[in-house]
Amino acid sequence: MPSPYGLVALVAVATAAWGAAIRDAPALPADTETVVERLNQSPRHGEWIDIGEGQGASGGWSDDVRAWIVYPERATKAPVVIVIHEIYGLTDWIRGVTDQLAGAGFIAIAPDLLTGMGPTGQTPQDPQKAVKLVRSLRIEDAARRLTAVARYGKSMPASNGKFGSIGFCWGGQTSFAYAGNELELGASVVYYGTTPDRRTLGRIKAPVMGFYGADDARVNSTIPAAEAQAGLSFEKNIYDGAGHAFLRQLAGRDGANQRAADAAWPTTLAFLKQHLEID
Repeated sequence: MPSPYGLVALVAVATAAWGAAIRDAPALPADTETVVERLNQSPRHGEWIDIGEGQGASGGWSDDVRAWIVYPERATKAPVVIVIHEIYGLTDWIRGVTDQLAGAGFIAIAPDLLTGMGPTGQTPQDPQKAVKLVRSLRIEDAARRLTAVARYGKSMPASNGKFGSIGFCWGGQTSFAYAGNELELGASVVYYGTTPDRRTLGRIKAPVMGFYGADDARVNSTIPAAEAQAGLSFEKNIYDGAGHAFLRQLAGRDGANQRAADAAWPTTLAFLKQHLEID
């Protein structure tokens, strides 16, 4: 049997190794160049799931959705964060963001909103085909699928019953609009997504936080409408020199995108933790 001193030494080594792993854990989601490697090295459990009961809407649209889910490693219950993909569909980069959110303690679920629409029943490998299909989506249909995902997540025994959304580009726009279509949403995060129309803004109850590159006039020109909406809890963060999609293009714009991401991501986590009640 090992001596007590030997056990103490083993515990000390294990504790030091665990602390080093925490310190060395990546602080940001991987960019498009390194995301596959990061996913392959993730210690968390991620898997593909199918959500829905086959109840189609008019026009043949089905609320069934294929999704990528990553589970946090924690002893207590966690809120759900729905990760809404860009106009390119559910890519490896979005799966990487999902894994990063799980690493921060959330049950993170990324639905493929093109489920059933592509030739293989999911996001096409050809980005241009994915773009064309995404542009055909109506917010009403996307919102129903997002809510199906939320209900699935909330029903999990490990969930604390709270849920929020985060989206990027087209997904950011959809995350914002979804807040006006789902009144139980606890928080909405918008990465460089345009502001929805006034009617949708007027229905939003959840707090919204937006993140924008200063060199993105197309999107940023829609921010004043959100700021002017009475009763809307909206906070913007604009980063000098950063462009559109700065979170997945970290090497872009002479370091401005990296600086923007360094500031935006911890702010995102703090906002979600505050409103979704996670320690």
